[in-house]
Amino acid sequence: MDTAQRHKTWLITGAGSGLGRALAEAALDAGDRVVGTGRRPERMDDLASRHPARFSAVAHDVRDTEGAAAVVAHALAEFGGVDVLVNNAGVGQVGAAEEVTGDELRDMLDQHLLGPAAFVRAVLPGMRGARSGAIVQMSSQGGRMSFPGVGSYSAGKFALEGWSEALAGEVAPFGIRVLIVEPSRFRTQFNAGDVLRGATQNAAYDGVVAAVRADMAGADGRQEGDPVRAAAIIRRVLQEPDAPLRLALGAESVKNLTAAHEQGLVEIRRWAELSESADFPGQAPAARAFRHK
Repeated sequence: MDTAQRHKTWLITGAGSGLGRALAEAALDAGDRVVGTGRRPERMDDLASRHPARFSAVAHDVRDTEGAAAVVAHALAEFGGVDVLVNNAGVGQVGAAEEVTGDELRDMLDQHLLGPAAFVRAVLPGMRGARSGAIVQMSSQGGRMSFPGVGSYSAGKFALEGWSEALAGEVAPFGIRVLIVEPSRFRTQFNAGDVLRGATQNAAYDGVVAAVRADMAGADGRQEGDPVRAAAIIRRVLQEPDAPLRLALGAESVKNLTAAHEQGLVEIRRWAELSESADFPGQAPAARAFRHK
């Protein structure tokens, strides 16, 4: 996607703070138009004041999947369509599997998979018609690896990544690009006490999860990632003709994801012979309708 050809219209969920806010400001500074959503749209009043003709704030909770189409219709009415969709809205949650309730787990899936999917479905007809566009899925390093205490959050992000990988192959023939962004810690409100969620604690898991809870809460205001630099990198990658499907963002993400992938290869290779023996002897390799690149 060559954003240098003309000014674009961005639809950014969760644009009131954090990475969503940084992306909105970067797009506006470049002369683009932005529709920003948030549960508290008044947090974007300053953007509307500074860019009255190019910014529009919409009150929306990403879990409201039925309302996504109305937001996209608003972008069409205001600016003629959506060139770049950024699914950014969401929050974190800490809790062991036994601590997290079914409703709390479903809420993570609503925020990180079902909400983004609704926006994708709403923008695709316009993008297909234009035979261009970009969909940016803000995942996490926790969307490719996980650890005790963050399983419910990772469940949503793992699901988003699997769904988005299939999506990328489906929309590529229409000139639409998908970029899955996997940030480490960035200096946003993600770790703030009134934002980061915690399940009701079970003392049996204190020895496993207590340190994770303390680490997540203690990171607030000390995260090493710079949202402004992150926004500039995302914009740059969207202009690259050979942009990756996944973009690790931040030094910790690069380090952790590299280690996770390498460990995964070690395990596959160690057990490969036994794994392969599950097939019928002499069976020809499967002929599939797809090939993994």
